[in-house]
Amino acid sequence: MKVFKKTLELKNELDILSKQGKKIGFVPTMGALHHGHIELVVRSVKDNDITVASIFVNPTQFNNPEDLKKYPRMPEKDIAMLENANCDYVFLPDYDEVYPKIDTTNYDFGMLEKVMEGKFRPGHFKGVGMVVKRLFEIVEPDNAYFGLKDYQQFLVIKSLVNQFDIPVNIVGCETIREHDGLAMSSRNLRLSDEQRKEAPEIYKSLSFIKKHIEDKSVLEWKQWFKDKINALSQLKVEYIEISDAITLEEVSLFDDSKSLVICVAVFAGEIRLIDNVLIND
Repeated sequence: MKVFKKTLELKNELDILSKQGKKIGFVPTMGALHHGHIELVVRSVKDNDITVASIFVNPTQFNNPEDLKKYPRMPEKDIAMLENANCDYVFLPDYDEVYPKIDTTNYDFGMLEKVMEGKFRPGHFKGVGMVVKRLFEIVEPDNAYFGLKDYQQFLVIKSLVNQFDIPVNIVGCETIREHDGLAMSSRNLRLSDEQRKEAPEIYKSLSFIKKHIEDKSVLEWKQWFKDKINALSQLKVEYIEISDAITLEEVSLFDDSKSLVICVAVFAGEIRLIDNVLIND
């Protein structure tokens, strides 16, 4: 496995492989890797001739400077995990390699950036669009892999590819969970013992709603989730939305003919956890 810090050096290497007809898979990450990231790499290795992973903590997608400062960084451990997963290349750039000049591109994700994460983290998806577009320009992958835990982000990236006519296939991969159901996340490393003990209740509650969806109305289920989670000592609901799985428009009634998604954000102290389940998928 080779590690590159310079954009031009990586591009030159990948250009040669691309001209040889090699199919390139790409897994962009912000590091602090866990089994969920590694599953994306494993899928890419299976689907492609060459797999590239990037590690870059992207400041443009953090609207909270403290969150950026506290985001875990462990590049040596990450590189070892990627090597064990048979990744071929790691891109480990600094800021100037990714953003050599100011990005003045206009990104318009419509409804996707106005609800949920977009509403509570203004500017977040513009930052995501900036970094993913730039990384796609550098790597020029055939396939790129994203976890569906960040469901809204997955839809935004699909919109980005369509908006700018980027020739890459976006592959969504199932959320990888801990043994107790908690969605794997780099932020889980920051949870206290008490927070970690209560955090699995998020997915347990979402799974309960999915199983018993016809028992209550949309509004009743949203209130039920808030009451259930807020009754715990360590957790506080920021939002729960039940939406169309394609447009993310909120729904007021359940419709068996539609795919719906329930998306939530929950604070454990200052640590923000997100999760989702699909209905009628």
